Amino acid sequence: MSSVKVAVRVRPFNSREKGKKSVCIISMTGCTTTIANPKERSEKGKEAPKSFNFDYSYWSHSTPSDPNYASQRKVYDDIGKEMLEHAFEGYNVCIFAYGQTGSGKSYTMMGKQEPTQEGIIPMLCEDLFNRISDNTNNNSTTTYSVEVSYMEIYCERVRDLLNPKNNKNLRVREHPLLGPYVEDLSKLAVMSYNDISDLMNEGNKARTVASTNMNETSSRSHAVFTIIFTQKRYDRQTDLTTEKVSKISLVDLAGSERADATGAKGTRLKEGANINKSLTTLGKVISALAEVSSKKKKRTDFIPYRDSVLTWLLKENLGGNSKTAMVAALSPADINYDETLSTLRYADRAKSIMCKAVINEDPNAKLIRDLKEEVNRLRDLLKAEGIFIDNLNVSNSNLGGRKMSTQMEQEAVEQLKANEKLIAELNETWEQKLQKTDAIRQQREEMLAEMGVAIREDGNTVGVFSPKNTPHLVNLNEDALMSECLLYYIKNGTTRVGLSSAKVPQDIQLSGTSIQQQHCLFDNTDDSVLIMPISPECLCYVNGKLVEEPVELYSGYRVILGKFHVFRFNHPKQVRQQKCLKSPTIESPSKEPVDWFFAQNELLLKEGINMKEEMEQRLLALEAQMKKEKEEADQLLEQQRLDYESKLQALQKQMDTHTMLTASSPPATEGDDKLERWCWGEHEYQLAAWAIRKWKYYRFTSIRDDLWGNAIHLKEANAVSVELKKKG
Repeated sequence: MSSVKVAVRVRPFNSREKGKKSVCIISMTGCTTTIANPKERSEKGKEAPKSFNFDYSYWSHSTPSDPNYASQRKVYDDIGKEMLEHAFEGYNVCIFAYGQTGSGKSYTMMGKQEPTQEGIIPMLCEDLFNRISDNTNNNSTTTYSVEVSYMEIYCERVRDLLNPKNNKNLRVREHPLLGPYVEDLSKLAVMSYNDISDLMNEGNKARTVASTNMNETSSRSHAVFTIIFTQKRYDRQTDLTTEKVSKISLVDLAGSERADATGAKGTRLKEGANINKSLTTLGKVISALAEVSSKKKKRTDFIPYRDSVLTWLLKENLGGNSKTAMVAALSPADINYDETLSTLRYADRAKSIMCKAVINEDPNAKLIRDLKEEVNRLRDLLKAEGIFIDNLNVSNSNLGGRKMSTQMEQEAVEQLKANEKLIAELNETWEQKLQKTDAIRQQREEMLAEMGVAIREDGNTVGVFSPKNTPHLVNLNEDALMSECLLYYIKNGTTRVGLSSAKVPQDIQLSGTSIQQQHCLFDNTDDSVLIMPISPECLCYVNGKLVEEPVELYSGYRVILGKFHVFRFNHPKQVRQQKCLKSPTIESPSKEPVDWFFAQNELLLKEGINMKEEMEQRLLALEAQMKKEKEEADQLLEQQRLDYESKLQALQKQMDTHTMLTASSPPATEGDDKLERWCWGEHEYQLAAWAIRKWKYYRFTSIRDDLWGNAIHLKEANAVSVELKKKG
C-alpha cells in the first residue's frame, strides 16, 4: 500500500491581483506551507497562521533568479519522473491538478509552447518515448506500444475529443475486472511524441470548437488524457510472452469557484454548479477514503463514487489500483484567502488516502477468457428465453414469437453487447489499431475541412501553422491553451461565412445563436481583403467598431463575428510589403498583446463602456444602497424602541393607578359581602351579592392576566434596551 503523493504550488500575482495591490499570504519552509489570515481580529491582532505539511511545497511566486524558485522542470523531476518509473514497472498511475479558477493548474499540467515552459504532461510523454527508444536499442526482446485517449467531462456528460463521429454523450460503465470505463471511447495508437503532441493539439481544438459553439468564451470542463502503455517481453527459455499494461491518467480539473466572486449567471452559473458538484463529490470521496485509511470508518461503509461522473471514472485512482499524485495550485493573494485555505485543507485530506497498486501483468489472456465465458453464459440465458443474438443483432425465436418484455432480458442483451465490444477491442492487433487511428485522423481532417479550418497540402497538420502567403483568420480565446489553435483561410475571390445548415454552402462554418444562416463575406482581390456583412442583423465588428458597410482589413485587425467568435486577421504578404516600405499598419494595436481580452476591452470601449468606470459606478451604487438600507434598518429599530417605551409607560401608569386604588380602599371585613337590603326583596339581595362576588373574582384574574402578558413585553423591551446600549 502507498499513500497519495501531494504537492502544492504557489504562482506569482496575476494582473487582477496586482491591480488590487494584493498582499502575499503564503510562505513555504521546506515541505511546510503556511497561510496567514489577512483579516484582523478584535484585540488579539491577527489570527495565528495555519501550517500544512505535504510531500512537496513548490515556491513559484518569485522569479527564476530566486534560489528557492520551483521551475516546471523541478516539478516534473519530483513528480513526473517518479510516476513514469512506476508506469514502466507495470503500475497504473494518475496525476491530477486541483485548485480555484486561475490558480495555475493548466500551466502546471500543460505549460506553454515555449522553451523551459512545458508542463508535466508534455515532458512525461516526451520522456516516455525517449526511454522506449533507449530500451529498444539495448533490449530487443521487449516491444512497446502506446495508445492514447482524450475526453472531457462537461456538465456531467462525457465527450470524445479525438473522434469527430463520437459527438454524442458517451456512457460510463463498470466492469468487475476493468473497473469503470467509457464505452466507445477512441483509443488511438501512436508511434512517437510528435503523434501525441498532434493529438493533444487536435483535442484542444475540439474543445475550442465545442466551447465556441455553445456560446462560451472558455472551456469549463474536466479534461482527462489517458495513455495505455503496453510492454511485451519474450522469454526465449520458456518460449512465453509476458505482458505488462499500465494506464497513465493525466487529469486537468476545472477550477472551483464561487458564484458571488465570478458574477456568474444563467448558463454560466449552471456550469459552475455542475463543476462545483463534481468537485464537492470528489471532496466527499477523499474525506471518506481518508477516514477509512485512519480507521475512523469501516471499509464497508458507503463511498459516493457514483454521485459524479468524475469520481466514478477516478475510482481506481483514488484508493484503488493506482499510484496517484495530486498537485494543488494556490493563489498567493489575500483576496483569495478563503479559496486558498479550502484548497490546502482539501490537499491535506488527500494525503491520508492509501492506494493498493499492483503490477498489471498478463491481464488480456485471463480477461478474454473470462469475458468469453460470460458471453456464453448470457447467450445460453437469452436462448432459454427464446431470444437469439448473432453478431450483436437481436432476433426473436419463431417458436416463442414474443418481444423482450422483462427488464432483466434487456439488461442481459446490453451486457452481452458491451462484453462483445470489449473482446473485439482486446483482440485487435497493433496493425488494426494503427489503421483505425489513421481512419479517425482522416475523418477528423475532413470534418475540420468542411468547417473551413485550414489543412496543409500534406494533410499532416491541421490549423496549427501560419501560411506564408494566404490571408487567414486565427481564433482568440479566453483560455490560453485554446487560443490560436484554429486557422481559417481567406481564399482568392469570395469566402462565405455562416451556419452549416445554410442553403448555400458556406466556406467557413460557425455555430451559435448570434450567427445567421449567411453571416458575412470576405472578398480577397489583388491582396486586398474586405469584410461585408450580409444584412444589418449580422453582427460583425472590426477593431471594436460595428461594421455596416464593406471595410478593408489589415494584418493585426481584430474581427468579432456574432458575439462569441473572436479572431485576429493575418495577411503575410501585406506585412512583408509594409516592412519593405517601412510603413506601419493602419490603426495598429498598442504594445499590449493582441489576445481575447484585448479584443473584448476594445469592443467595450468603442461601445462606450469603460469596465473600470463601470465597476466604480457599480461599487458606488452598492455602497449607496447599503447606506440606505442601514438607515432604514436604524429607523425601524428606533420606531420599535419608541413603541416599546410607550407600552412600558402605559403599563407603568396602569400599575400606579392600581396601586393607588388598592391603598385608598378600606380593609376588607367579614361584612363586606353583606349588603343593605334597602327596599330589596330576598331574591334581589341574593342576585346583587352573587354579582359582587363575581366582579371581585373577575377583577383579580383580569389584573393577573394583564401582569403576565405585559411581563413578556417588559422582558423584550429590556433586551432591546441592552442591544441599543451596545450599539451606542
